[in-house]
Amino acid sequence: MQRFETAKDAALALRPDVPVYCFRPEVLKADARQFMEAFPGETAYAVKTNGEPLVLETLSRAGVKTFDVASPGEFEAVRAVAPDAEMLYMHPIKAQSDIRLALERYGIRVLALDHEDEIAKILRIVRALDLDPGGITLFIRLQTKGHAAYELSKKFGAAPAHAVELLQRCHRIGFKVGLCFHVGSQIEDPETYERALASADWVRNRADVPLAGLDVGGGFPAEYGHDPRRRKREMPGLGEIMTRLRADIAEWGFSDMPLVAEPGRVVVARAFSLIVRVLLRKGRRLYINDGIWASLSDSWTGKITLPARFIPDPARTARTGNAETISAFRVCGATCDSVDILSRPFWLPETVDTGDWIEIGHIGAYSLSLRTRFNGFYPDTFVEVTTPFDAGERAEGFASLETMAD
Repeated sequence: MQRFETAKDAALALRPDVPVYCFRPEVLKADARQFMEAFPGETAYAVKTNGEPLVLETLSRAGVKTFDVASPGEFEAVRAVAPDAEMLYMHPIKAQSDIRLALERYGIRVLALDHEDEIAKILRIVRALDLDPGGITLFIRLQTKGHAAYELSKKFGAAPAHAVELLQRCHRIGFKVGLCFHVGSQIEDPETYERALASADWVRNRADVPLAGLDVGGGFPAEYGHDPRRRKREMPGLGEIMTRLRADIAEWGFSDMPLVAEPGRVVVARAFSLIVRVLLRKGRRLYINDGIWASLSDSWTGKITLPARFIPDPARTARTGNAETISAFRVCGATCDSVDILSRPFWLPETVDTGDWIEIGHIGAYSLSLRTRFNGFYPDTFVEVTTPFDAGERAEGFASLETMAD
């Protein structure tokens, strides 16, 4: 992998016509270690956020020993780079063949569920493999209420009274049991964890069975950009969120049991930026070589504001407009799909033109995981960059993908 000090250096040296991911391994290590030092329990990186081998290898070198996995593909990805790592199979709904693979081939002994039929599937495999249920921990996943970019409890989680029944049933069979929840991806309300812990305490008291642990899931927000035309949503940083979380864990009486968290965004978001090229400027529209079917899909569906930096092509000597004037440009993706239009503008110097590049920051979470091969486009070029995006030249504008009238 070629190495550059900044993304601008990479763009000017390579003059790429394809999107280029700029990986910052030292940023990834620092953000992972910051989280592990702040959280009072085990850190299980959520592989779904970004499961690239270079990410998993870097996290393993940074000291991450546990990974939250959801599929055989993720089992294999983790095992390939971290043979001794522990894997937690926290997807609540699983194929029976995948359960067998997890237990038999990969030695996974921690699984999550939110329905009695999942207990039956797991028990069937446990008996077929002649395993001791007492060596397996089943985490019962609770529904939660809160505000986040993605509300995961719309799809997963047992209601509190149902969770009580599931805990008791698993305990009677002989499994170790725990409680888990996931407050959603990119939380927007710092009180969300406190409400989830209160619900977990209610379930624990009524189930009256010994708990092997509590998994507080993910949701820890990464820092992105802000659209200057809109009111800024005030969210505390990771330090304040962790201070509140530790206090809430103590208040609700969970400090004396093993704790697990499943961070994703907050660990990997800042580790990548993306260089895209302007394929065409048409008035106030910019057509770029990426889009919602590739690296920008998560920002589109999650309505996340990404910071953007202008990298002018020095080969273009004649320009129109004032380089000091920042204007809004409608951005269209590379595919021939008419839906592939970012629904909020990039704010860039009005001199931006065909052939210029744009560096989009904090792109590490989900952008690589969700890219598709639609229309034959698939960004897969990587370079290493040493300077953090935040430490580079000031980003002129903001790449935001919330709804805006055309």
